[in-house]
Amino acid sequence: MNRVYRAVMLAAIGGTLGACATAPAVPVAPTVTFEQKMAWMLRLEDQRILREPPPPPAPPVVPARGTRAVVVPEPPPVPDLGRLIADEEVRVRRRAALAIGRVGMAAGVDLLLPRLADPEPEVRQMAAFALGLLNDRRAIAPLRAALTDPSPLVQGRAAEALGLIGDQASAPAVATMVGAIVRSGAMGRVAPEEVGWPLEPSVEAFRLGVYALARLNAFDAAAGVLIGANGQAVVQWWPVAYALARMPDTRAAAALTAFVRGGGQQARLFGARGLGALKDPASVDVLVPFAEAWRKDVPTAIAAVRALAGMGHERAAAPLASLVRVPDLPANLRLEVVAALGALHAMDAVPALLDLVTDAWPPLRAAALRALRDIDLQQFLLVLSGLEPDRAWSVRAAVATLMGTLPPDMGVPRLVEMLEDPDQRVIPSVLDALVTTRAREAEPALLERLRSDDPFVRAAAATGLGTLKPAAGEAALVQAVRRAQSDAIAHARVGALSALAKYGAAAATPLLKEALQDRDWAVRLKAAAMLKTFEPAFDTESAIRPAPTRQGFDYASPALVAPAFSPHAYIETDKGTIQVELTVLDAPLTALNFVALARKGFFTNVAIHRVVPNFVAQGGDPRGDGEGGPGYTIRDELNQRPYLRGTVGMALDGADTGGSQFFITGFPQPHLDARYTVFGRVVEGFDVLDRLQQWDTITRVRVWDGKSW
Repeated sequence: MNRVYRAVMLAAIGGTLGACATAPAVPVAPTVTFEQKMAWMLRLEDQRILREPPPPPAPPVVPARGTRAVVVPEPPPVPDLGRLIADEEVRVRRRAALAIGRVGMAAGVDLLLPRLADPEPEVRQMAAFALGLLNDRRAIAPLRAALTDPSPLVQGRAAEALGLIGDQASAPAVATMVGAIVRSGAMGRVAPEEVGWPLEPSVEAFRLGVYALARLNAFDAAAGVLIGANGQAVVQWWPVAYALARMPDTRAAAALTAFVRGGGQQARLFGARGLGALKDPASVDVLVPFAEAWRKDVPTAIAAVRALAGMGHERAAAPLASLVRVPDLPANLRLEVVAALGALHAMDAVPALLDLVTDAWPPLRAAALRALRDIDLQQFLLVLSGLEPDRAWSVRAAVATLMGTLPPDMGVPRLVEMLEDPDQRVIPSVLDALVTTRAREAEPALLERLRSDDPFVRAAAATGLGTLKPAAGEAALVQAVRRAQSDAIAHARVGALSALAKYGAAAATPLLKEALQDRDWAVRLKAAAMLKTFEPAFDTESAIRPAPTRQGFDYASPALVAPAFSPHAYIETDKGTIQVELTVLDAPLTALNFVALARKGFFTNVAIHRVVPNFVAQGGDPRGDGEGGPGYTIRDELNQRPYLRGTVGMALDGADTGGSQFFITGFPQPHLDARYTVFGRVVEGFDVLDRLQQWDTITRVRVWDGKSW
């Protein structure tokens, strides 16, 4: 920016040489457009700083004798979120408030608190949301006051922020806000299955308030406004079922049962979850009919089976043992039934499970072995002794995990053999299992694999050394940190640093301080968190900033600061195509990263490595084990979009660790709100989403940006 300023001055000087001298002109302040301000905010967010340092002052310009005085423009203002949040434009102030929350610096609290009194409710509600992202207790009292703001949206975002901060003492105030909305009659206009967003402001405030009560686990406060004297919910909207399910309390049993029996599908799913958490034997008779009626409603059947597994009552075993034998049972439901049979120790199911250990689908083979282990250990060992190593690496990894749960004399010999597995994705599970058993073979295996070519194996070995803390581990981990400096990905560095921290401050502090300037921002963040435990007074917040960013990135690109079209991604799978609208206004850098990866074929023939029915389908990992990525990380762009059915989010392994892995929610998941970046929503292909199974394949991803593919 300073170079641009000097170029302007030189051009002005050059254009006046030879002219007559005149009186000096008043400097002209440069005009800064909205697009320029947006570019500044994107850059500051990405660098995780509140302002750029000012450029050095330019030398004074002295006109030569006989020349006209130069009209020198004022230097362009330095990008500063503190100034932008006081901008005359409402949209700039609103966007600056969000940027301050995303930057994550404690100094941002002092910039945001005055905005809770901004004349525009749009700015006030975003300031409240941003304060929640900062998670600073200095904001609690002002946020409680904002619960009575004239704008319902401000009230709701203040409640959400208090939930994010985790201030349980604020629960009664949040409940008072929610109760006032109930008494206003506004909720009577909302259909029980309404999943739109955004809705009427008071309805949104109710939703956010109810979610906040769930986050605070404040059942007493919630019950006072959500459950009537007859034990039933006073509002039949599904978010109430969600909240009651997240706060297990027997006083909610009647309301949850009513949601299961009489609510819509969303309410049934959450009601079933809540009954499972209560573990009331009487609920078995409520849930079993929904499991058996799977042809009518598969998602509710899955929720019922999962709840029955969590309850652990043997009366559920017989119906589920019958269900697992149904020939045309959907694969995802069968998987849930097998897991439930293991949890219920259903002996009658053993013959069916023996058939499933050779099923064509790897997840079902692994689940059947796991259930056998839980039901009949001797039968499990007998079956395993007669099986060749499974052809799927994922099943072999699952077997290694199971071996780690057995007595050492049973599991360790096989684990030692599995250390030679040809697929490196199996080895972390083997190492974890050896550590779990505390086998004497664990230490040499960990030290040897700490020199593996695979960084993920090295990370697992380091984690194991941190758990066992053998005498030889400290020096080996120091060497592992040094070696990992040349890795393109940060996984092994983080693993070795985390393990070294288990050895104490003397061992870890020097390397943690070096890691504060790691080329990967995610490493800096994790190193800073660990260093704080050893040196609380150390200013890690400043030491790690500015965050390193990708070279040559154009924050002023029109596609980022003024997109004319929301790109659509067509995720083609072997089950069909899912069309996603990318939310470029809410998460521009995340959406741009996804588009760039798609256009270079990154997602082509990549497995959908994780499918949790009723929860998420996740892909984008070229390794297929949930650890892989593009070789870099991107910053979170947390925003106000809720996780509803078909929401697309960025998968994480901690703050600011996104890359290529993404997930799509099958049903609403409010606990993910403001925790994971939302960067898209499904607009077509929900039937495909519902049919996805683990190890289906993304054949390719095409992107239409309004002009070209």
